[in-house]
Amino acid sequence: MAVEMASHSQVLVEEKSGVRILTLNRPKQLNALSFQMISRLLQLCLAYEEDPSVKLVILKGLGRAFCAGGDVAAVVRDIKQGNWRLGANYFSDEYILNYVMATYSKPQVSILNGIVMGGGAGVSVHGRFRIATENTVFAMPETALGLFPDIGASYFLSRLPGFFGEYVGLTGARLDGAEMLTCGLATHFVPSKRLTALEADLCSVGSSDPTFASTILDAYNQKPRLKQQSAYRRLDVIDKCFSRRTVEEIISALEREATQEADGWISATILSLKKASPASLKISLRSIREGRLQGVGQCLIREYRMVCHVIKGEISKDFVEGCRAILVDKDKNPKWEPRRLEDMKDSMVEKYFTRVEEEGEWEDLKLPARKNLPAIAISKL
Repeated sequence: MAVEMASHSQVLVEEKSGVRILTLNRPKQLNALSFQMISRLLQLCLAYEEDPSVKLVILKGLGRAFCAGGDVAAVVRDIKQGNWRLGANYFSDEYILNYVMATYSKPQVSILNGIVMGGGAGVSVHGRFRIATENTVFAMPETALGLFPDIGASYFLSRLPGFFGEYVGLTGARLDGAEMLTCGLATHFVPSKRLTALEADLCSVGSSDPTFASTILDAYNQKPRLKQQSAYRRLDVIDKCFSRRTVEEIISALEREATQEADGWISATILSLKKASPASLKISLRSIREGRLQGVGQCLIREYRMVCHVIKGEISKDFVEGCRAILVDKDKNPKWEPRRLEDMKDSMVEKYFTRVEEEGEWEDLKLPARKNLPAIAISKL
């Protein structure tokens, strides 16, 4: 019963005629997704899809974050207690929620007025409408934690312009609202002082046809200017370097660029790659490359195999070590193993993409059957 209470208090629900407003409510934890929150969101999304009186779902976060990601600290506790399978259950439910949102038959509007990282992108970017503001900070910081951009990120990062997805996914670079809008991660940009009025207007939507929500959102939409030092203005350099076949070649290409011009942005990019887990960088690059040719369901099934290998820790224990260094001890000095990119052999990378061999029944991710899909959802499959 306590768990049931927690899941209800961690996701607040408001009903306004045909609209359901879901608010992530763990502001002290920057709305990090607990297992209970994921289960509750999945339960609500599936119920609303079946309920003809529900026309639109709005998702937002309380406090200064939309959602800073999954509650990986809890997963690490399970792994340390010898129970990686509890962690696997967490990711399995999270990925099923991502899949339901990606193939949702009703419009979902996510209001990203603050931090949106990792798992927070998973519960928003797959939905139909994503509203950025001047307070939005987006990142996929997984390679610094010994993880990889999961939650279906190999699907959406690989579809960003040029090789911008490789850049965002490998470096963990932070994007603001203007950059999210320009690259396509956000569909609209609305100043935060207009959000209350926007929400009130959205509550008048009486149809699940997305053109009704779209018309309202378009009336509030603004086109912010990219800041002068925006990475998106460096797309030519990003495409030249991040299109390379291997992580080593990407870094070499960046280092060549750095010799040609003294550029703080290039040196910061090289530094973030050199600080990240070598194992994470290599599996992340391959994952995004494979994602370009796969539907969202295939991406999530492959990412589930990968994440099970990561948390099982037989090839590398970088996830537990990264979480220790960044989230627990906060010394920001992880001891990666393997330590160098060249020690992370192709045969080791390959293992992350295979089925998990396990005593007892380990199974691939089972995605729920979806029906009455709108054309936009079918195009993702």
